[in-house]
Amino acid sequence: MILAAGLGKRLRPLTLEKPKPLVEVGGKPLIVHHLEKLSKSGFRDIVINHAWLGEKLVKALGNGDHWGLNIEYSAESEPLETGGGVFKALPLLGNEPFLLINGDVFTDYSFQSLPESPPELAHLVLVDNPGFKEVGDFSLDEQGLVQPEGQNKLTFSGLSVISAELFAHCKSGAFKLAPLLIDAMASGKVTGEHYSGLWTDVGTVERLQSLEEHLNQSRAI
Repeated sequence: MILAAGLGKRLRPLTLEKPKPLVEVGGKPLIVHHLEKLSKSGFRDIVINHAWLGEKLVKALGNGDHWGLNIEYSAESEPLETGGGVFKALPLLGNEPFLLINGDVFTDYSFQSLPESPPELAHLVLVDNPGFKEVGDFSLDEQGLVQPEGQNKLTFSGLSVISAELFAHCKSGAFKLAPLLIDAMASGKVTGEHYSGLWTDVGTVERLQSLEEHLNQSRAI
């Protein structure tokens, strides 16, 4: 599942007339980078949630056959946050564990490296804290368990493998994913890994420009 329902306020004016996942970097929309990688990694069934200008997202991506994918959409008439958005989409996702990724991140992480299912309720990819974030989200202990506190906290990349059981006691409506993960961490049911490769949260115009410059430099080498 790709989370693509954000308003993209910090990317305005770029997002005044297009949803954030359609903002381009490296010559193609952010979300297309994900779709291409997912297809090459062997994924076929993709769920995308949308809200702001969602009809433009659907028109641009269609049913996914251009990438050899089958895309289904979960439309949100009101903002449901990360947790609420996933919960609403569960009927489309089914009962098996699924990859979950934010539509506004860019990374060269290899999706094939992810476990097909988390050992418990969730497996998170953590990254070094970017320059715009002083304090990380979670720590990773020697057993590979993710904890909400601890030394050398890292940033949650927005990339994870989630078990539908994480949402067993949830109800419809808007709620964030993080509190569910933190509750599961208390029971030792969230594993993780530290990825030190390319990753950025394309949340502002400045970060988008910085990523574009990085990609241009990489192509020039």
